[in-house]
Amino acid sequence: MDEKTHKKAIWAWTMYDWANSGYVTTIMAAVLPVYYSSVAASNLAPNVATAYWGYTTSLAALLAALVSPVLGAMADFRGSKKQFLAIFMLLGVVAAALMYFIQEGAWLFASILFIFSQIGFAGSLVYYDALLPHVAGPDEIDMVSSRGYAMGYIGGGLLLAINLAMIMLVPGELTGLMTRLSFVTVAIWWLGFSIPILKIVSEPTRRVLAGEENFNPLQAAISRLAGTFKEIRKYKELSKFLLAFWVYSNGIGTIILMATIYGAEIGISQITLIGTLLMVQFLAAPFAILFGWLPTKMGTKNTIYLALGIYTLIAIAGFFLQHEWQFWALGAGVATVQGGAQALSRSLFGRMVPKSKSAEFYSFFSVFEKFSTILGPAMFGVVSQLTGHSRWSIVSLVIFFLIGSLILTTVKETDGIRVAQEEEMSLS
Repeated sequence: MDEKTHKKAIWAWTMYDWANSGYVTTIMAAVLPVYYSSVAASNLAPNVATAYWGYTTSLAALLAALVSPVLGAMADFRGSKKQFLAIFMLLGVVAAALMYFIQEGAWLFASILFIFSQIGFAGSLVYYDALLPHVAGPDEIDMVSSRGYAMGYIGGGLLLAINLAMIMLVPGELTGLMTRLSFVTVAIWWLGFSIPILKIVSEPTRRVLAGEENFNPLQAAISRLAGTFKEIRKYKELSKFLLAFWVYSNGIGTIILMATIYGAEIGISQITLIGTLLMVQFLAAPFAILFGWLPTKMGTKNTIYLALGIYTLIAIAGFFLQHEWQFWALGAGVATVQGGAQALSRSLFGRMVPKSKSAEFYSFFSVFEKFSTILGPAMFGVVSQLTGHSRWSIVSLVIFFLIGSLILTTVKETDGIRVAQEEEMSLS
């Protein structure tokens, strides 16, 4: 592949972050949680609405996690990562568009649509992430992964700005309509900006393993997963990293999913909630690029430790949150580390997996990522209901950052990379 084609493929790959981040900002983080609490679940007590949202996100993550490994291995066998990406993307797009029909008191309908949209979003990311080691070389994978997050923050921020203007600049009687139309804009944005990755990025070469010649896709997927589990001891460092990632991602994912509904519960205005998230999108973009560069100076693991330390301080400060300026300040803190922690986790994982099994292994990455949004929000909801307030829920997230960092200290990155390279050579 010549340099021009290579750069174009990297750009097209990062554009999928731009495409799906409109869903993250408007539906996952900003507009839907507030709309869910104030409209769809308006017939419930505030802390119960918060808890139900936590349970909804947990169930969505569980369902996505259960199907990811088989579908990931199947995509590797069929050589159809892009096809699977398109299928799940379309599922998410349709569910997002149908959110236009969510009315007052329809919290169950809202939860069902969110679950389907999350399965589509999470499923598409398995195949998007699996393309990363094929698009980026070993010496550029940190920067490319971080660039994807930066593109996502800018794209998601632009769409959120459009939706914020739609919602806030109309007469009060039109606010509900504009809010529901914002869900439709997510569907259009997501679908339209997915075209570059589907048209430009090449499907990685299909590799059929010995003994699979006469297998059907499901049979091959199950066979590959069984083989990977049997050989899991080969991937000792990768396994430790996945455990560390699962633990600290519980904290990160819960902050992302629960921040706005937590703010709404303690009385933060809708303008501040959505405005802060808009600020986070644009402020996070340069910091994501910075975190792509920092590993060249301090190493990938040390850069992740830095991000987790800042998250720990944010969770502690969240307990004392009272004023709107404090919510802005905490949002700025999140912006400095959100993209970096996730991008470097994705790229570090990518170094320790065999390329020809990238979708299968990234499906495991997705499983751990999605299971991290099962325990965290569920614990958030349980603590909220037990204590009658969510302040104790937010500070409880500290334990995830501390334990995750401790496990990460045991990961020997160079050993993990060596094992992946040896496995790839043995499959050639």
